[in-house]
Amino acid sequence: MQISIDPELKKKCAKTALGCVQARVEVVPSPAGLVEEMNARDAEIQKLPFPRGVLASPQVEATRAAYRALGKDPARYRNSAEALLRRVVGGKGLPQINAVVDAINLVSVESRLPVGLYDLGHVVGDVVFRAGRAGETYKGIGKYDLNLEGLPLFADTVGPHGSATSDSERTMVTTATKEILAIIVSFSGAENLDRWTQRLGALLQQYAAGTGIAASIVK
Repeated sequence: MQISIDPELKKKCAKTALGCVQARVEVVPSPAGLVEEMNARDAEIQKLPFPRGVLASPQVEATRAAYRALGKDPARYRNSAEALLRRVVGGKGLPQINAVVDAINLVSVESRLPVGLYDLGHVVGDVVFRAGRAGETYKGIGKYDLNLEGLPLFADTVGPHGSATSDSERTMVTTATKEILAIIVSFSGAENLDRWTQRLGALLQQYAAGTGIAASIVK
């Protein structure tokens, strides 16, 4: 599988880079250790002098700027990292779904970057990161049909299946998932992406029986 960034998106968002992690996993309930790590990150943000300041972090601002550059309103279509941070700031904590999803969400909160998560058994062919086109939609996970025009998204040979806002039901991770692809999206360059792919790989290994872990950076 080849993962690439569309040149047209690069023209508008020149610093775009992706941190990619592939792994074989077991989709199980989150062990106590992972829940403790999630709660610790929540507490760290809550203890800040001004917790809402995390919503103005450089990574969040860079993602908002990219949305605007692609023609999407970042206030109406919030990126997934900002949505998680807003949930934490609002006192709701991180959702507990399963060990794989929770590991991705933890890295997203720590890095302040959106992370897409896909069941490789349902991804067809190569994957490209591009802007959504007029008329493109898909059913988001737990959401209504998402208007993808102008949204930074991932598409395989079948069509769009994930975005920096919400992934699709077609490639969502379930208890039947055996192998995953996670992609960390940075609109401010590749700096620190190695750190976050390693962090994610370690979490998957520790809490989701992750094996065959392979990481790469696309820019």
